Amino acid sequence: MSDTKIKKIGVLTSGGDAPGMNAAIRSVVRTANDNDIKVVGIQRGFEGLLHGELSELGGRDVSNIMNRGGTILYTARSAEMRTPEGVEKAAQVCKVLQLDALVIIGGNGSLAGGLDLSKHGINIMGIPGTIDLDLDCTEYTVGFDTAVNTSLDAINKIRDTSCSHERCSVVEVMGRDAGHIALWTGLAGGAEEVLVPEDPVNKDAVVEQILENRSHGKNHNLIVVAEGVGHSQELAEYIEKITGIQTRATILGHLQRGGSPTAKDRLAAGIMGYNAVKLITEGARNRIMIVKDGKFTDIDLEEGLNCKRAYDKTLYDIIKVLAI
Repeated sequence: MSDTKIKKIGVLTSGGDAPGMNAAIRSVVRTANDNDIKVVGIQRGFEGLLHGELSELGGRDVSNIMNRGGTILYTARSAEMRTPEGVEKAAQVCKVLQLDALVIIGGNGSLAGGLDLSKHGINIMGIPGTIDLDLDCTEYTVGFDTAVNTSLDAINKIRDTSCSHERCSVVEVMGRDAGHIALWTGLAGGAEEVLVPEDPVNKDAVVEQILENRSHGKNHNLIVVAEGVGHSQELAEYIEKITGIQTRATILGHLQRGGSPTAKDRLAAGIMGYNAVKLITEGARNRIMIVKDGKFTDIDLEEGLNCKRAYDKTLYDIIKVLAI
């Protein structure tokens, strides 16, 4: 337990928005208030921190927000924060505001900015908020479950029309350079093939799979493509040219970022927000809230950002077994 009384903390959301960010903000504010700690809400991420866009947040200010997608604090990407001068300026703002800690809700880039600030003496508590699940130090990130369910709902609808027309459908999902959304959606949606950046499948192998499926009496096919692989329209055109099967490409895009967060995302956001503030009150410094072995815990900020998780193809292998 720290002997230093924590009086004021800041909270911001940065980078791509993720469903559940509002639930995390709510948890941070109300846990802090319960410990007699003031909370400064910083708008538009690091950009807002650099330009003093902030206001004090109380318990009533975060009422009725946990069911909302997006973030009430808004978010932005800051080119200035990528410079040494920008980081130094942001650290100085934190010191002028007399913040005892800064809670950052975001993904890799946002928490990397937090690591830079920590080297200027700012205590950082990170909450992983990204639909991509691309922080290797944690088994779960806030927003992932909602994005998968949104993608699955869209794929279910696409499959209906694909089946009616005996088509092949190529559906591109988000995930940046990670294939987690694609794999989860592909398995849950009954995809015949999934293309991920960690282990991309050759387009001729995709065609071969579709033709084999036809030989087994399958009259429609669903191919899920991760954003990091891309070129979905070109793949669809290639499939139709080689097989003669009518093929349509659909890119789901930012549809997956929006919507009311699922119970799983609200739960994770609430627990991580609570744990972040409790750690601050206990004197912990520079941590990331994570899920490890199915349990909520935390890890050193720099160590967490340097974690490298090997690609596990188990989900892909299951998809291939269940595809026929």
